[in-house]
Amino acid sequence: MVRVLRRLGIDVRFDNRQTCCGQMHWNTGYAGGALPLIRNFVHVFRDAEAVVIPSSSCTAMIREYYGKAAHEAGDLTLTQDVESLLPRVFEFSEFLVKKLAVDDVGAFFPHRVTYHASCHSVRSLNLGDIPIRLLRNVRGLEYAAEQDPPACCGFGGTFSIKNADVSSAMLVPKINSILNTKAEICTAVDNSCLMHIYGALHRQRSLVKAMHLAEILASGEGA
Repeated sequence: MVRVLRRLGIDVRFDNRQTCCGQMHWNTGYAGGALPLIRNFVHVFRDAEAVVIPSSSCTAMIREYYGKAAHEAGDLTLTQDVESLLPRVFEFSEFLVKKLAVDDVGAFFPHRVTYHASCHSVRSLNLGDIPIRLLRNVRGLEYAAEQDPPACCGFGGTFSIKNADVSSAMLVPKINSILNTKAEICTAVDNSCLMHIYGALHRQRSLVKAMHLAEILASGEGA
């Protein structure tokens, strides 16, 4: 992601004070454990012109629940700080297309690729075809769309641990759909989904690899 942004002339800074966004704690019911992480996020990125995140699920957590968490904590200052920061928080592909108005980053990736639309990218961020537009502008890339409508891969964070049998059952049609595309690579904007999907592909001894969208967009002749 950093390579792509710098290629486009963006000054990228990584603050080592940043931590987890708190999604794991919040989703598991530990709102109290999430709050210090939320405060830290807001503090660390308070003065950032833009916060670019290579995860639609983390972005969704920040947009949908930071304000709620601050309100439930009765912290008016935090609530105001969250409201000030939210317009500057972007998922990576969204930042490229909506903020920078760029859908061709100069990438070269001569492979057949399919795209998994993660739940948060579809239902929370409404990314639509933004990642696909970026893929279609990668030179050498052959895009192979899944024939089935976008479906959950079954990961869902701790859901895949607490409800492993259901999670595995949900994963089966997703894997079949990916394999039917004859793609060499499955990409997405969430590493958690890719980890889950690649685990199943690996267990089946499939040669299909999983790569984050940023990895593909960072590729190029001589890169």
